[in-house]
Amino acid sequence: MRCQVRWLFLSGLLLAGPAVAAQEPQIAPLPLWNQNASLFMMDPLKAEATVNTPHEGHQPSSSSIAGTVTDQSGAPILCAVINLTSSDQTWVAQAESDEDGRFVFPSVPSGEFHLTISARGFRTQEFAGTVHPDEHYLTPQITLSLAVQITQITVTPQTQNEIAEQQIKAQEKQRVFGFLPNFYVSYVPDAVPLTFKQKMKLAWKTSEDPITIGSVVAGAEIEQQRNWYRAYGQGAQGYARRFGVTYGNVAIGTFLGSAVMPTVFKQDPRYFYKGPGSSWHSRLWYALSRSVVAKGDNGKWQPNYSNAFGNLAAAGIADTYLPAKNRNVGFVFQSAGIRVLETAFADVFQEFISKKLTPRVSNRATTEP
Repeated sequence: MRCQVRWLFLSGLLLAGPAVAAQEPQIAPLPLWNQNASLFMMDPLKAEATVNTPHEGHQPSSSSIAGTVTDQSGAPILCAVINLTSSDQTWVAQAESDEDGRFVFPSVPSGEFHLTISARGFRTQEFAGTVHPDEHYLTPQITLSLAVQITQITVTPQTQNEIAEQQIKAQEKQRVFGFLPNFYVSYVPDAVPLTFKQKMKLAWKTSEDPITIGSVVAGAEIEQQRNWYRAYGQGAQGYARRFGVTYGNVAIGTFLGSAVMPTVFKQDPRYFYKGPGSSWHSRLWYALSRSVVAKGDNGKWQPNYSNAFGNLAAAGIADTYLPAKNRNVGFVFQSAGIRVLETAFADVFQEFISKKLTPRVSNRATTEP
């Protein structure tokens, strides 16, 4: 309901009091109470207040209650709802403040009363007082404070899998010189263990990387130029065979050593950067030993079964599709041993050099494990 209480009229009514009717008899007294209705007129033109039916015998009163509702800055509050209740709960009325924040209850019974003032967006305020017969009671200015809005934020903890995904995404941005893939080093010492799916995903990301494929192309070209594995022949067919064998060695070695075996032995295929904070020879020994020591998915260091058996299995598979005269069981163990040494030297590179040459690494500070 729009607030349209005419304050000038009511102010005049309050100031003039009972004498108004006496001085201007031509204006009929306003019927202030109707026993058969619940409508109590505050303003003869627009404003209105609703009143509960009082007890039998209630007589109209010349007492009134008025006041002003403002906010904390002193600005009037429009359409604030004011509920008036007598102390014995037998008389109830309601009014709304006008554009100047003013309200009035004319013809109220004398005695103790209670006001409840509320407005949208503000805290409810209460006021109590006593109005005497024929008194025009003006309340102190009623100031409403803003309601405190409580915003509930539900924080759902991230799962281990979600955290691992974020860490993998950070690793996939790591490239030495900005282009050489460097996905298998973690600069977060307490990185979350990877699931089988995540280990396979990281192996695939490495195997299908353009730089990886480009290195295989270059390697096959060198073999072609030097005529290694002559049984493959020359020309496009010979090059295709060399490319297939070389890429097969890289992909199989990556999947077996970095995904399958780490899953079987429940180990992490990544190198965990030690970083500054200890002597260089301590870091050197740490890096060299990671080829034979790995972090388990339980966070404990253990023999690097994944690297040893992964390299051995990859060398054995590679031996099966070499030309017959180049197949050799001794070559399998020799190749696996060479790969273990390669891993050791690669880890030394990771510990002392690669971080300085990698533009994108985790911003988290590294600590000694």
